[in-house]
Amino acid sequence: MTVKNKNLKSLDQFIDEEIGEKGSKKRDRFENEYDAFRIGALIQQAREQKGLTQQQLAELAGTNKSYISKVERNLKDIRFSTLQRIINEGLGGQLNISINLE
Repeated sequence: MTVKNKNLKSLDQFIDEEIGEKGSKKRDRFENEYDAFRIGALIQQAREQKGLTQQQLAELAGTNKSYISKVERNLKDIRFSTLQRIINEGLGGQLNISINLE
């Protein structure tokens, strides 16, 4: 017998209630900040998978350890050209971009 908790909400429901519905200024700001957070988290994850320190990644990408640290912790906006260098030259990866107009 499975008992369902009627108070459980989906993540989308929770975000709608706590942050605001899609299209609201507060929700747009939240989603933009989340995207920046995701970039930093993805860079950190890829760096660790490659077995690189922040210093090593910085040297390969032509930047400094402090910059990598700040990007990974979402404390610094990242320029597109620097993001490309970190991914292409530093991590040996390829940056894929898409545009979603929903």
